[in-house]
Amino acid sequence: MEEVKWLEVAVNTSPERLDEVCAKLTAAGMAALVIEDEGEFQQFLEQNRQYWDYVDQELLDRMHGVCRVKFYVTDDAHGRAQLAQYVQGLDCEYTTAPLSENDWAYSWQKYYKPLTIGERLYVVPEWERDKPAPEGRTPVYLNPGLTFGTGSHASTQLCLEGVEAHVQPGDRVLDLGCGSGILAIAALCLGAAQAVGVDIDPKAVDVAYENAALNGIGREKCRFLAGNVLADPALVEDLGREKAQVVLANIVADVIIPLAPMVPRLLDPKGTFLCSGIIDTRGDEVAAALAAAGLRVTRRREKNGWVALEAQLA
Repeated sequence: MEEVKWLEVAVNTSPERLDEVCAKLTAAGMAALVIEDEGEFQQFLEQNRQYWDYVDQELLDRMHGVCRVKFYVTDDAHGRAQLAQYVQGLDCEYTTAPLSENDWAYSWQKYYKPLTIGERLYVVPEWERDKPAPEGRTPVYLNPGLTFGTGSHASTQLCLEGVEAHVQPGDRVLDLGCGSGILAIAALCLGAAQAVGVDIDPKAVDVAYENAALNGIGREKCRFLAGNVLADPALVEDLGREKAQVVLANIVADVIIPLAPMVPRLLDPKGTFLCSGIIDTRGDEVAAALAAAGLRVTRRREKNGWVALEAQLA
């Protein structure tokens, strides 16, 4: 099998613009971001002292106060088209460097460590699953893949906190924009009986099934499929045949707003809709769209400039 090639994209920005750049990249569809800063550069120098005699002052000056946001796309026509979409209107200098699949896997593993979320959840990257989970924590094992959620982003953490608070044993869960499947899988680990995940990217389906298998979850309890609920009425009808007690959407405001009118067709009358991926400046706009769709916002969670809303049928 031919080895997949990747491009590592590094966007240089300032600490003041870091949140703005991350928000624009996330809104454009890139959810898996790695952030590096001047401190990491200094750490690199310290760890590699044996390889240099002095550091050029121009380099030190150039790195002073710099933040770098990295993400990855496949090194082919599709990946380059994605790159053009992600950086459009970004107004920042960026560089690209080719990586092999093994290079990518190695470079990303150092950034993903077990993550405690809420009262009970413990998100563990696959390569650290041999370490025991803290007492009282429910582990969720994950191989992040390339462009899918890992649990480290604030919006995913907010949604996971909502999952922990609302999922009850025996519930049916629907995850719109499932990515890696982390939200649906976490719900199943917490006792949900069934979970369905939908994503516009067909690659997400295989990633989500693989992550479910890592947690001992078979296809009798979960179903992942590719599709666009905003453009496929038949898909919405199919998903609404069995109402879900919890409906999830960790996407972006521009998708949640047109999605809102469809939620009452998918949600159990006593169920909860959890949506996240919303930049804080657009929280009220999304809340208004939910209200117009017949949903009553019951809670607003915030973290690091991101907002998650919980709503029920009015």
